[in-house]
Amino acid sequence: MNKDAAVYIAGHKGLVGSALVRSFSGAGYSNLIYKDHSQLDLTRQIDVEAFFRRNNPEYVILAAAKVGGILANSTHPAEFIYENLAIETNVIQSAWKSGVKRLLFLGSSCIYPRECPQPIREDYLLTGPLEPTNEPYAIAKIAGIKLCQSYNRQYGTQYLSVMPTNLYGPNDNFDLESSHVLPALLRKFHDAKMKEASNESGSPVEIWGTGTPRREFLHVDDLAAACFFLLNLDDNVFEKLIKGSDLPLINIGWGKDISIKELAEMIKDIVGFEGALRFDASKPDGTPQKLLDIGKLIGLGWQPQISLLDGIKKTYNWCKEESVF
Repeated sequence: MNKDAAVYIAGHKGLVGSALVRSFSGAGYSNLIYKDHSQLDLTRQIDVEAFFRRNNPEYVILAAAKVGGILANSTHPAEFIYENLAIETNVIQSAWKSGVKRLLFLGSSCIYPRECPQPIREDYLLTGPLEPTNEPYAIAKIAGIKLCQSYNRQYGTQYLSVMPTNLYGPNDNFDLESSHVLPALLRKFHDAKMKEASNESGSPVEIWGTGTPRREFLHVDDLAAACFFLLNLDDNVFEKLIKGSDLPLINIGWGKDISIKELAEMIKDIVGFEGALRFDASKPDGTPQKLLDIGKLIGLGWQPQISLLDGIKKTYNWCKEESVF
């Protein structure tokens, strides 16, 4: 990629999009294109097509999505499937019409079956039932993968689906009603610590589920670095990546997982909360384990750099500096 190439980052204000902006800007890319929701509603086809005609991006990273944790997915399933389907169909169709060179479609590890062999390889997609708590979102993301596959087959496009593991970092969603587990725990432990400091009568920090499910976490700056790496692959390598298997799909993760209980104890120590934990087994655990096989990406020469401990410390410091809580 030339450093003056027009790169459209969809969803630039979110967790992933803002990291992509930091990564590409830091590497000297000066022609980044982005619009917030008030300027461009990606669920409106006519507006998306007009945007692509006006801006003619050469590269597209589709990081815009409606996302949330178990509670949000369970409460608003129609919104999760509709909005994500609308966003990806509009952007991918418009990218083809305007002749985009390469496109990265960002999905989620929840696309894989609930009872998947571990670690999860890309070819395990569609080999079993999905996790019920986020099935509508997962189906929308699977449709996006199939869109990329279909356009590559019919039109010879270079669209790659990248499936990140659980992400965290600056500009995450820390709202307890809609956030994922790691930012939710950061918020809960911080709030509990503040109550301790004000001499309020403390109560245990409540955590959904049994604490036994295992999850893999990747700092969002590592994801952005991986996307930058993929978009800058040589033509022959990128072409082989999207045509070397039935699906143009690659996992991005850390390569190790941790139990929710271990994660909670780590965050408790980082925040400095001295109280107790209480696991509510009446709440859903979700998928028992989600660990991605990142062998394909490692084989291309990329490695994650930010450990979970260091990444959570950095994220918590950012939250305090930005007065997020």
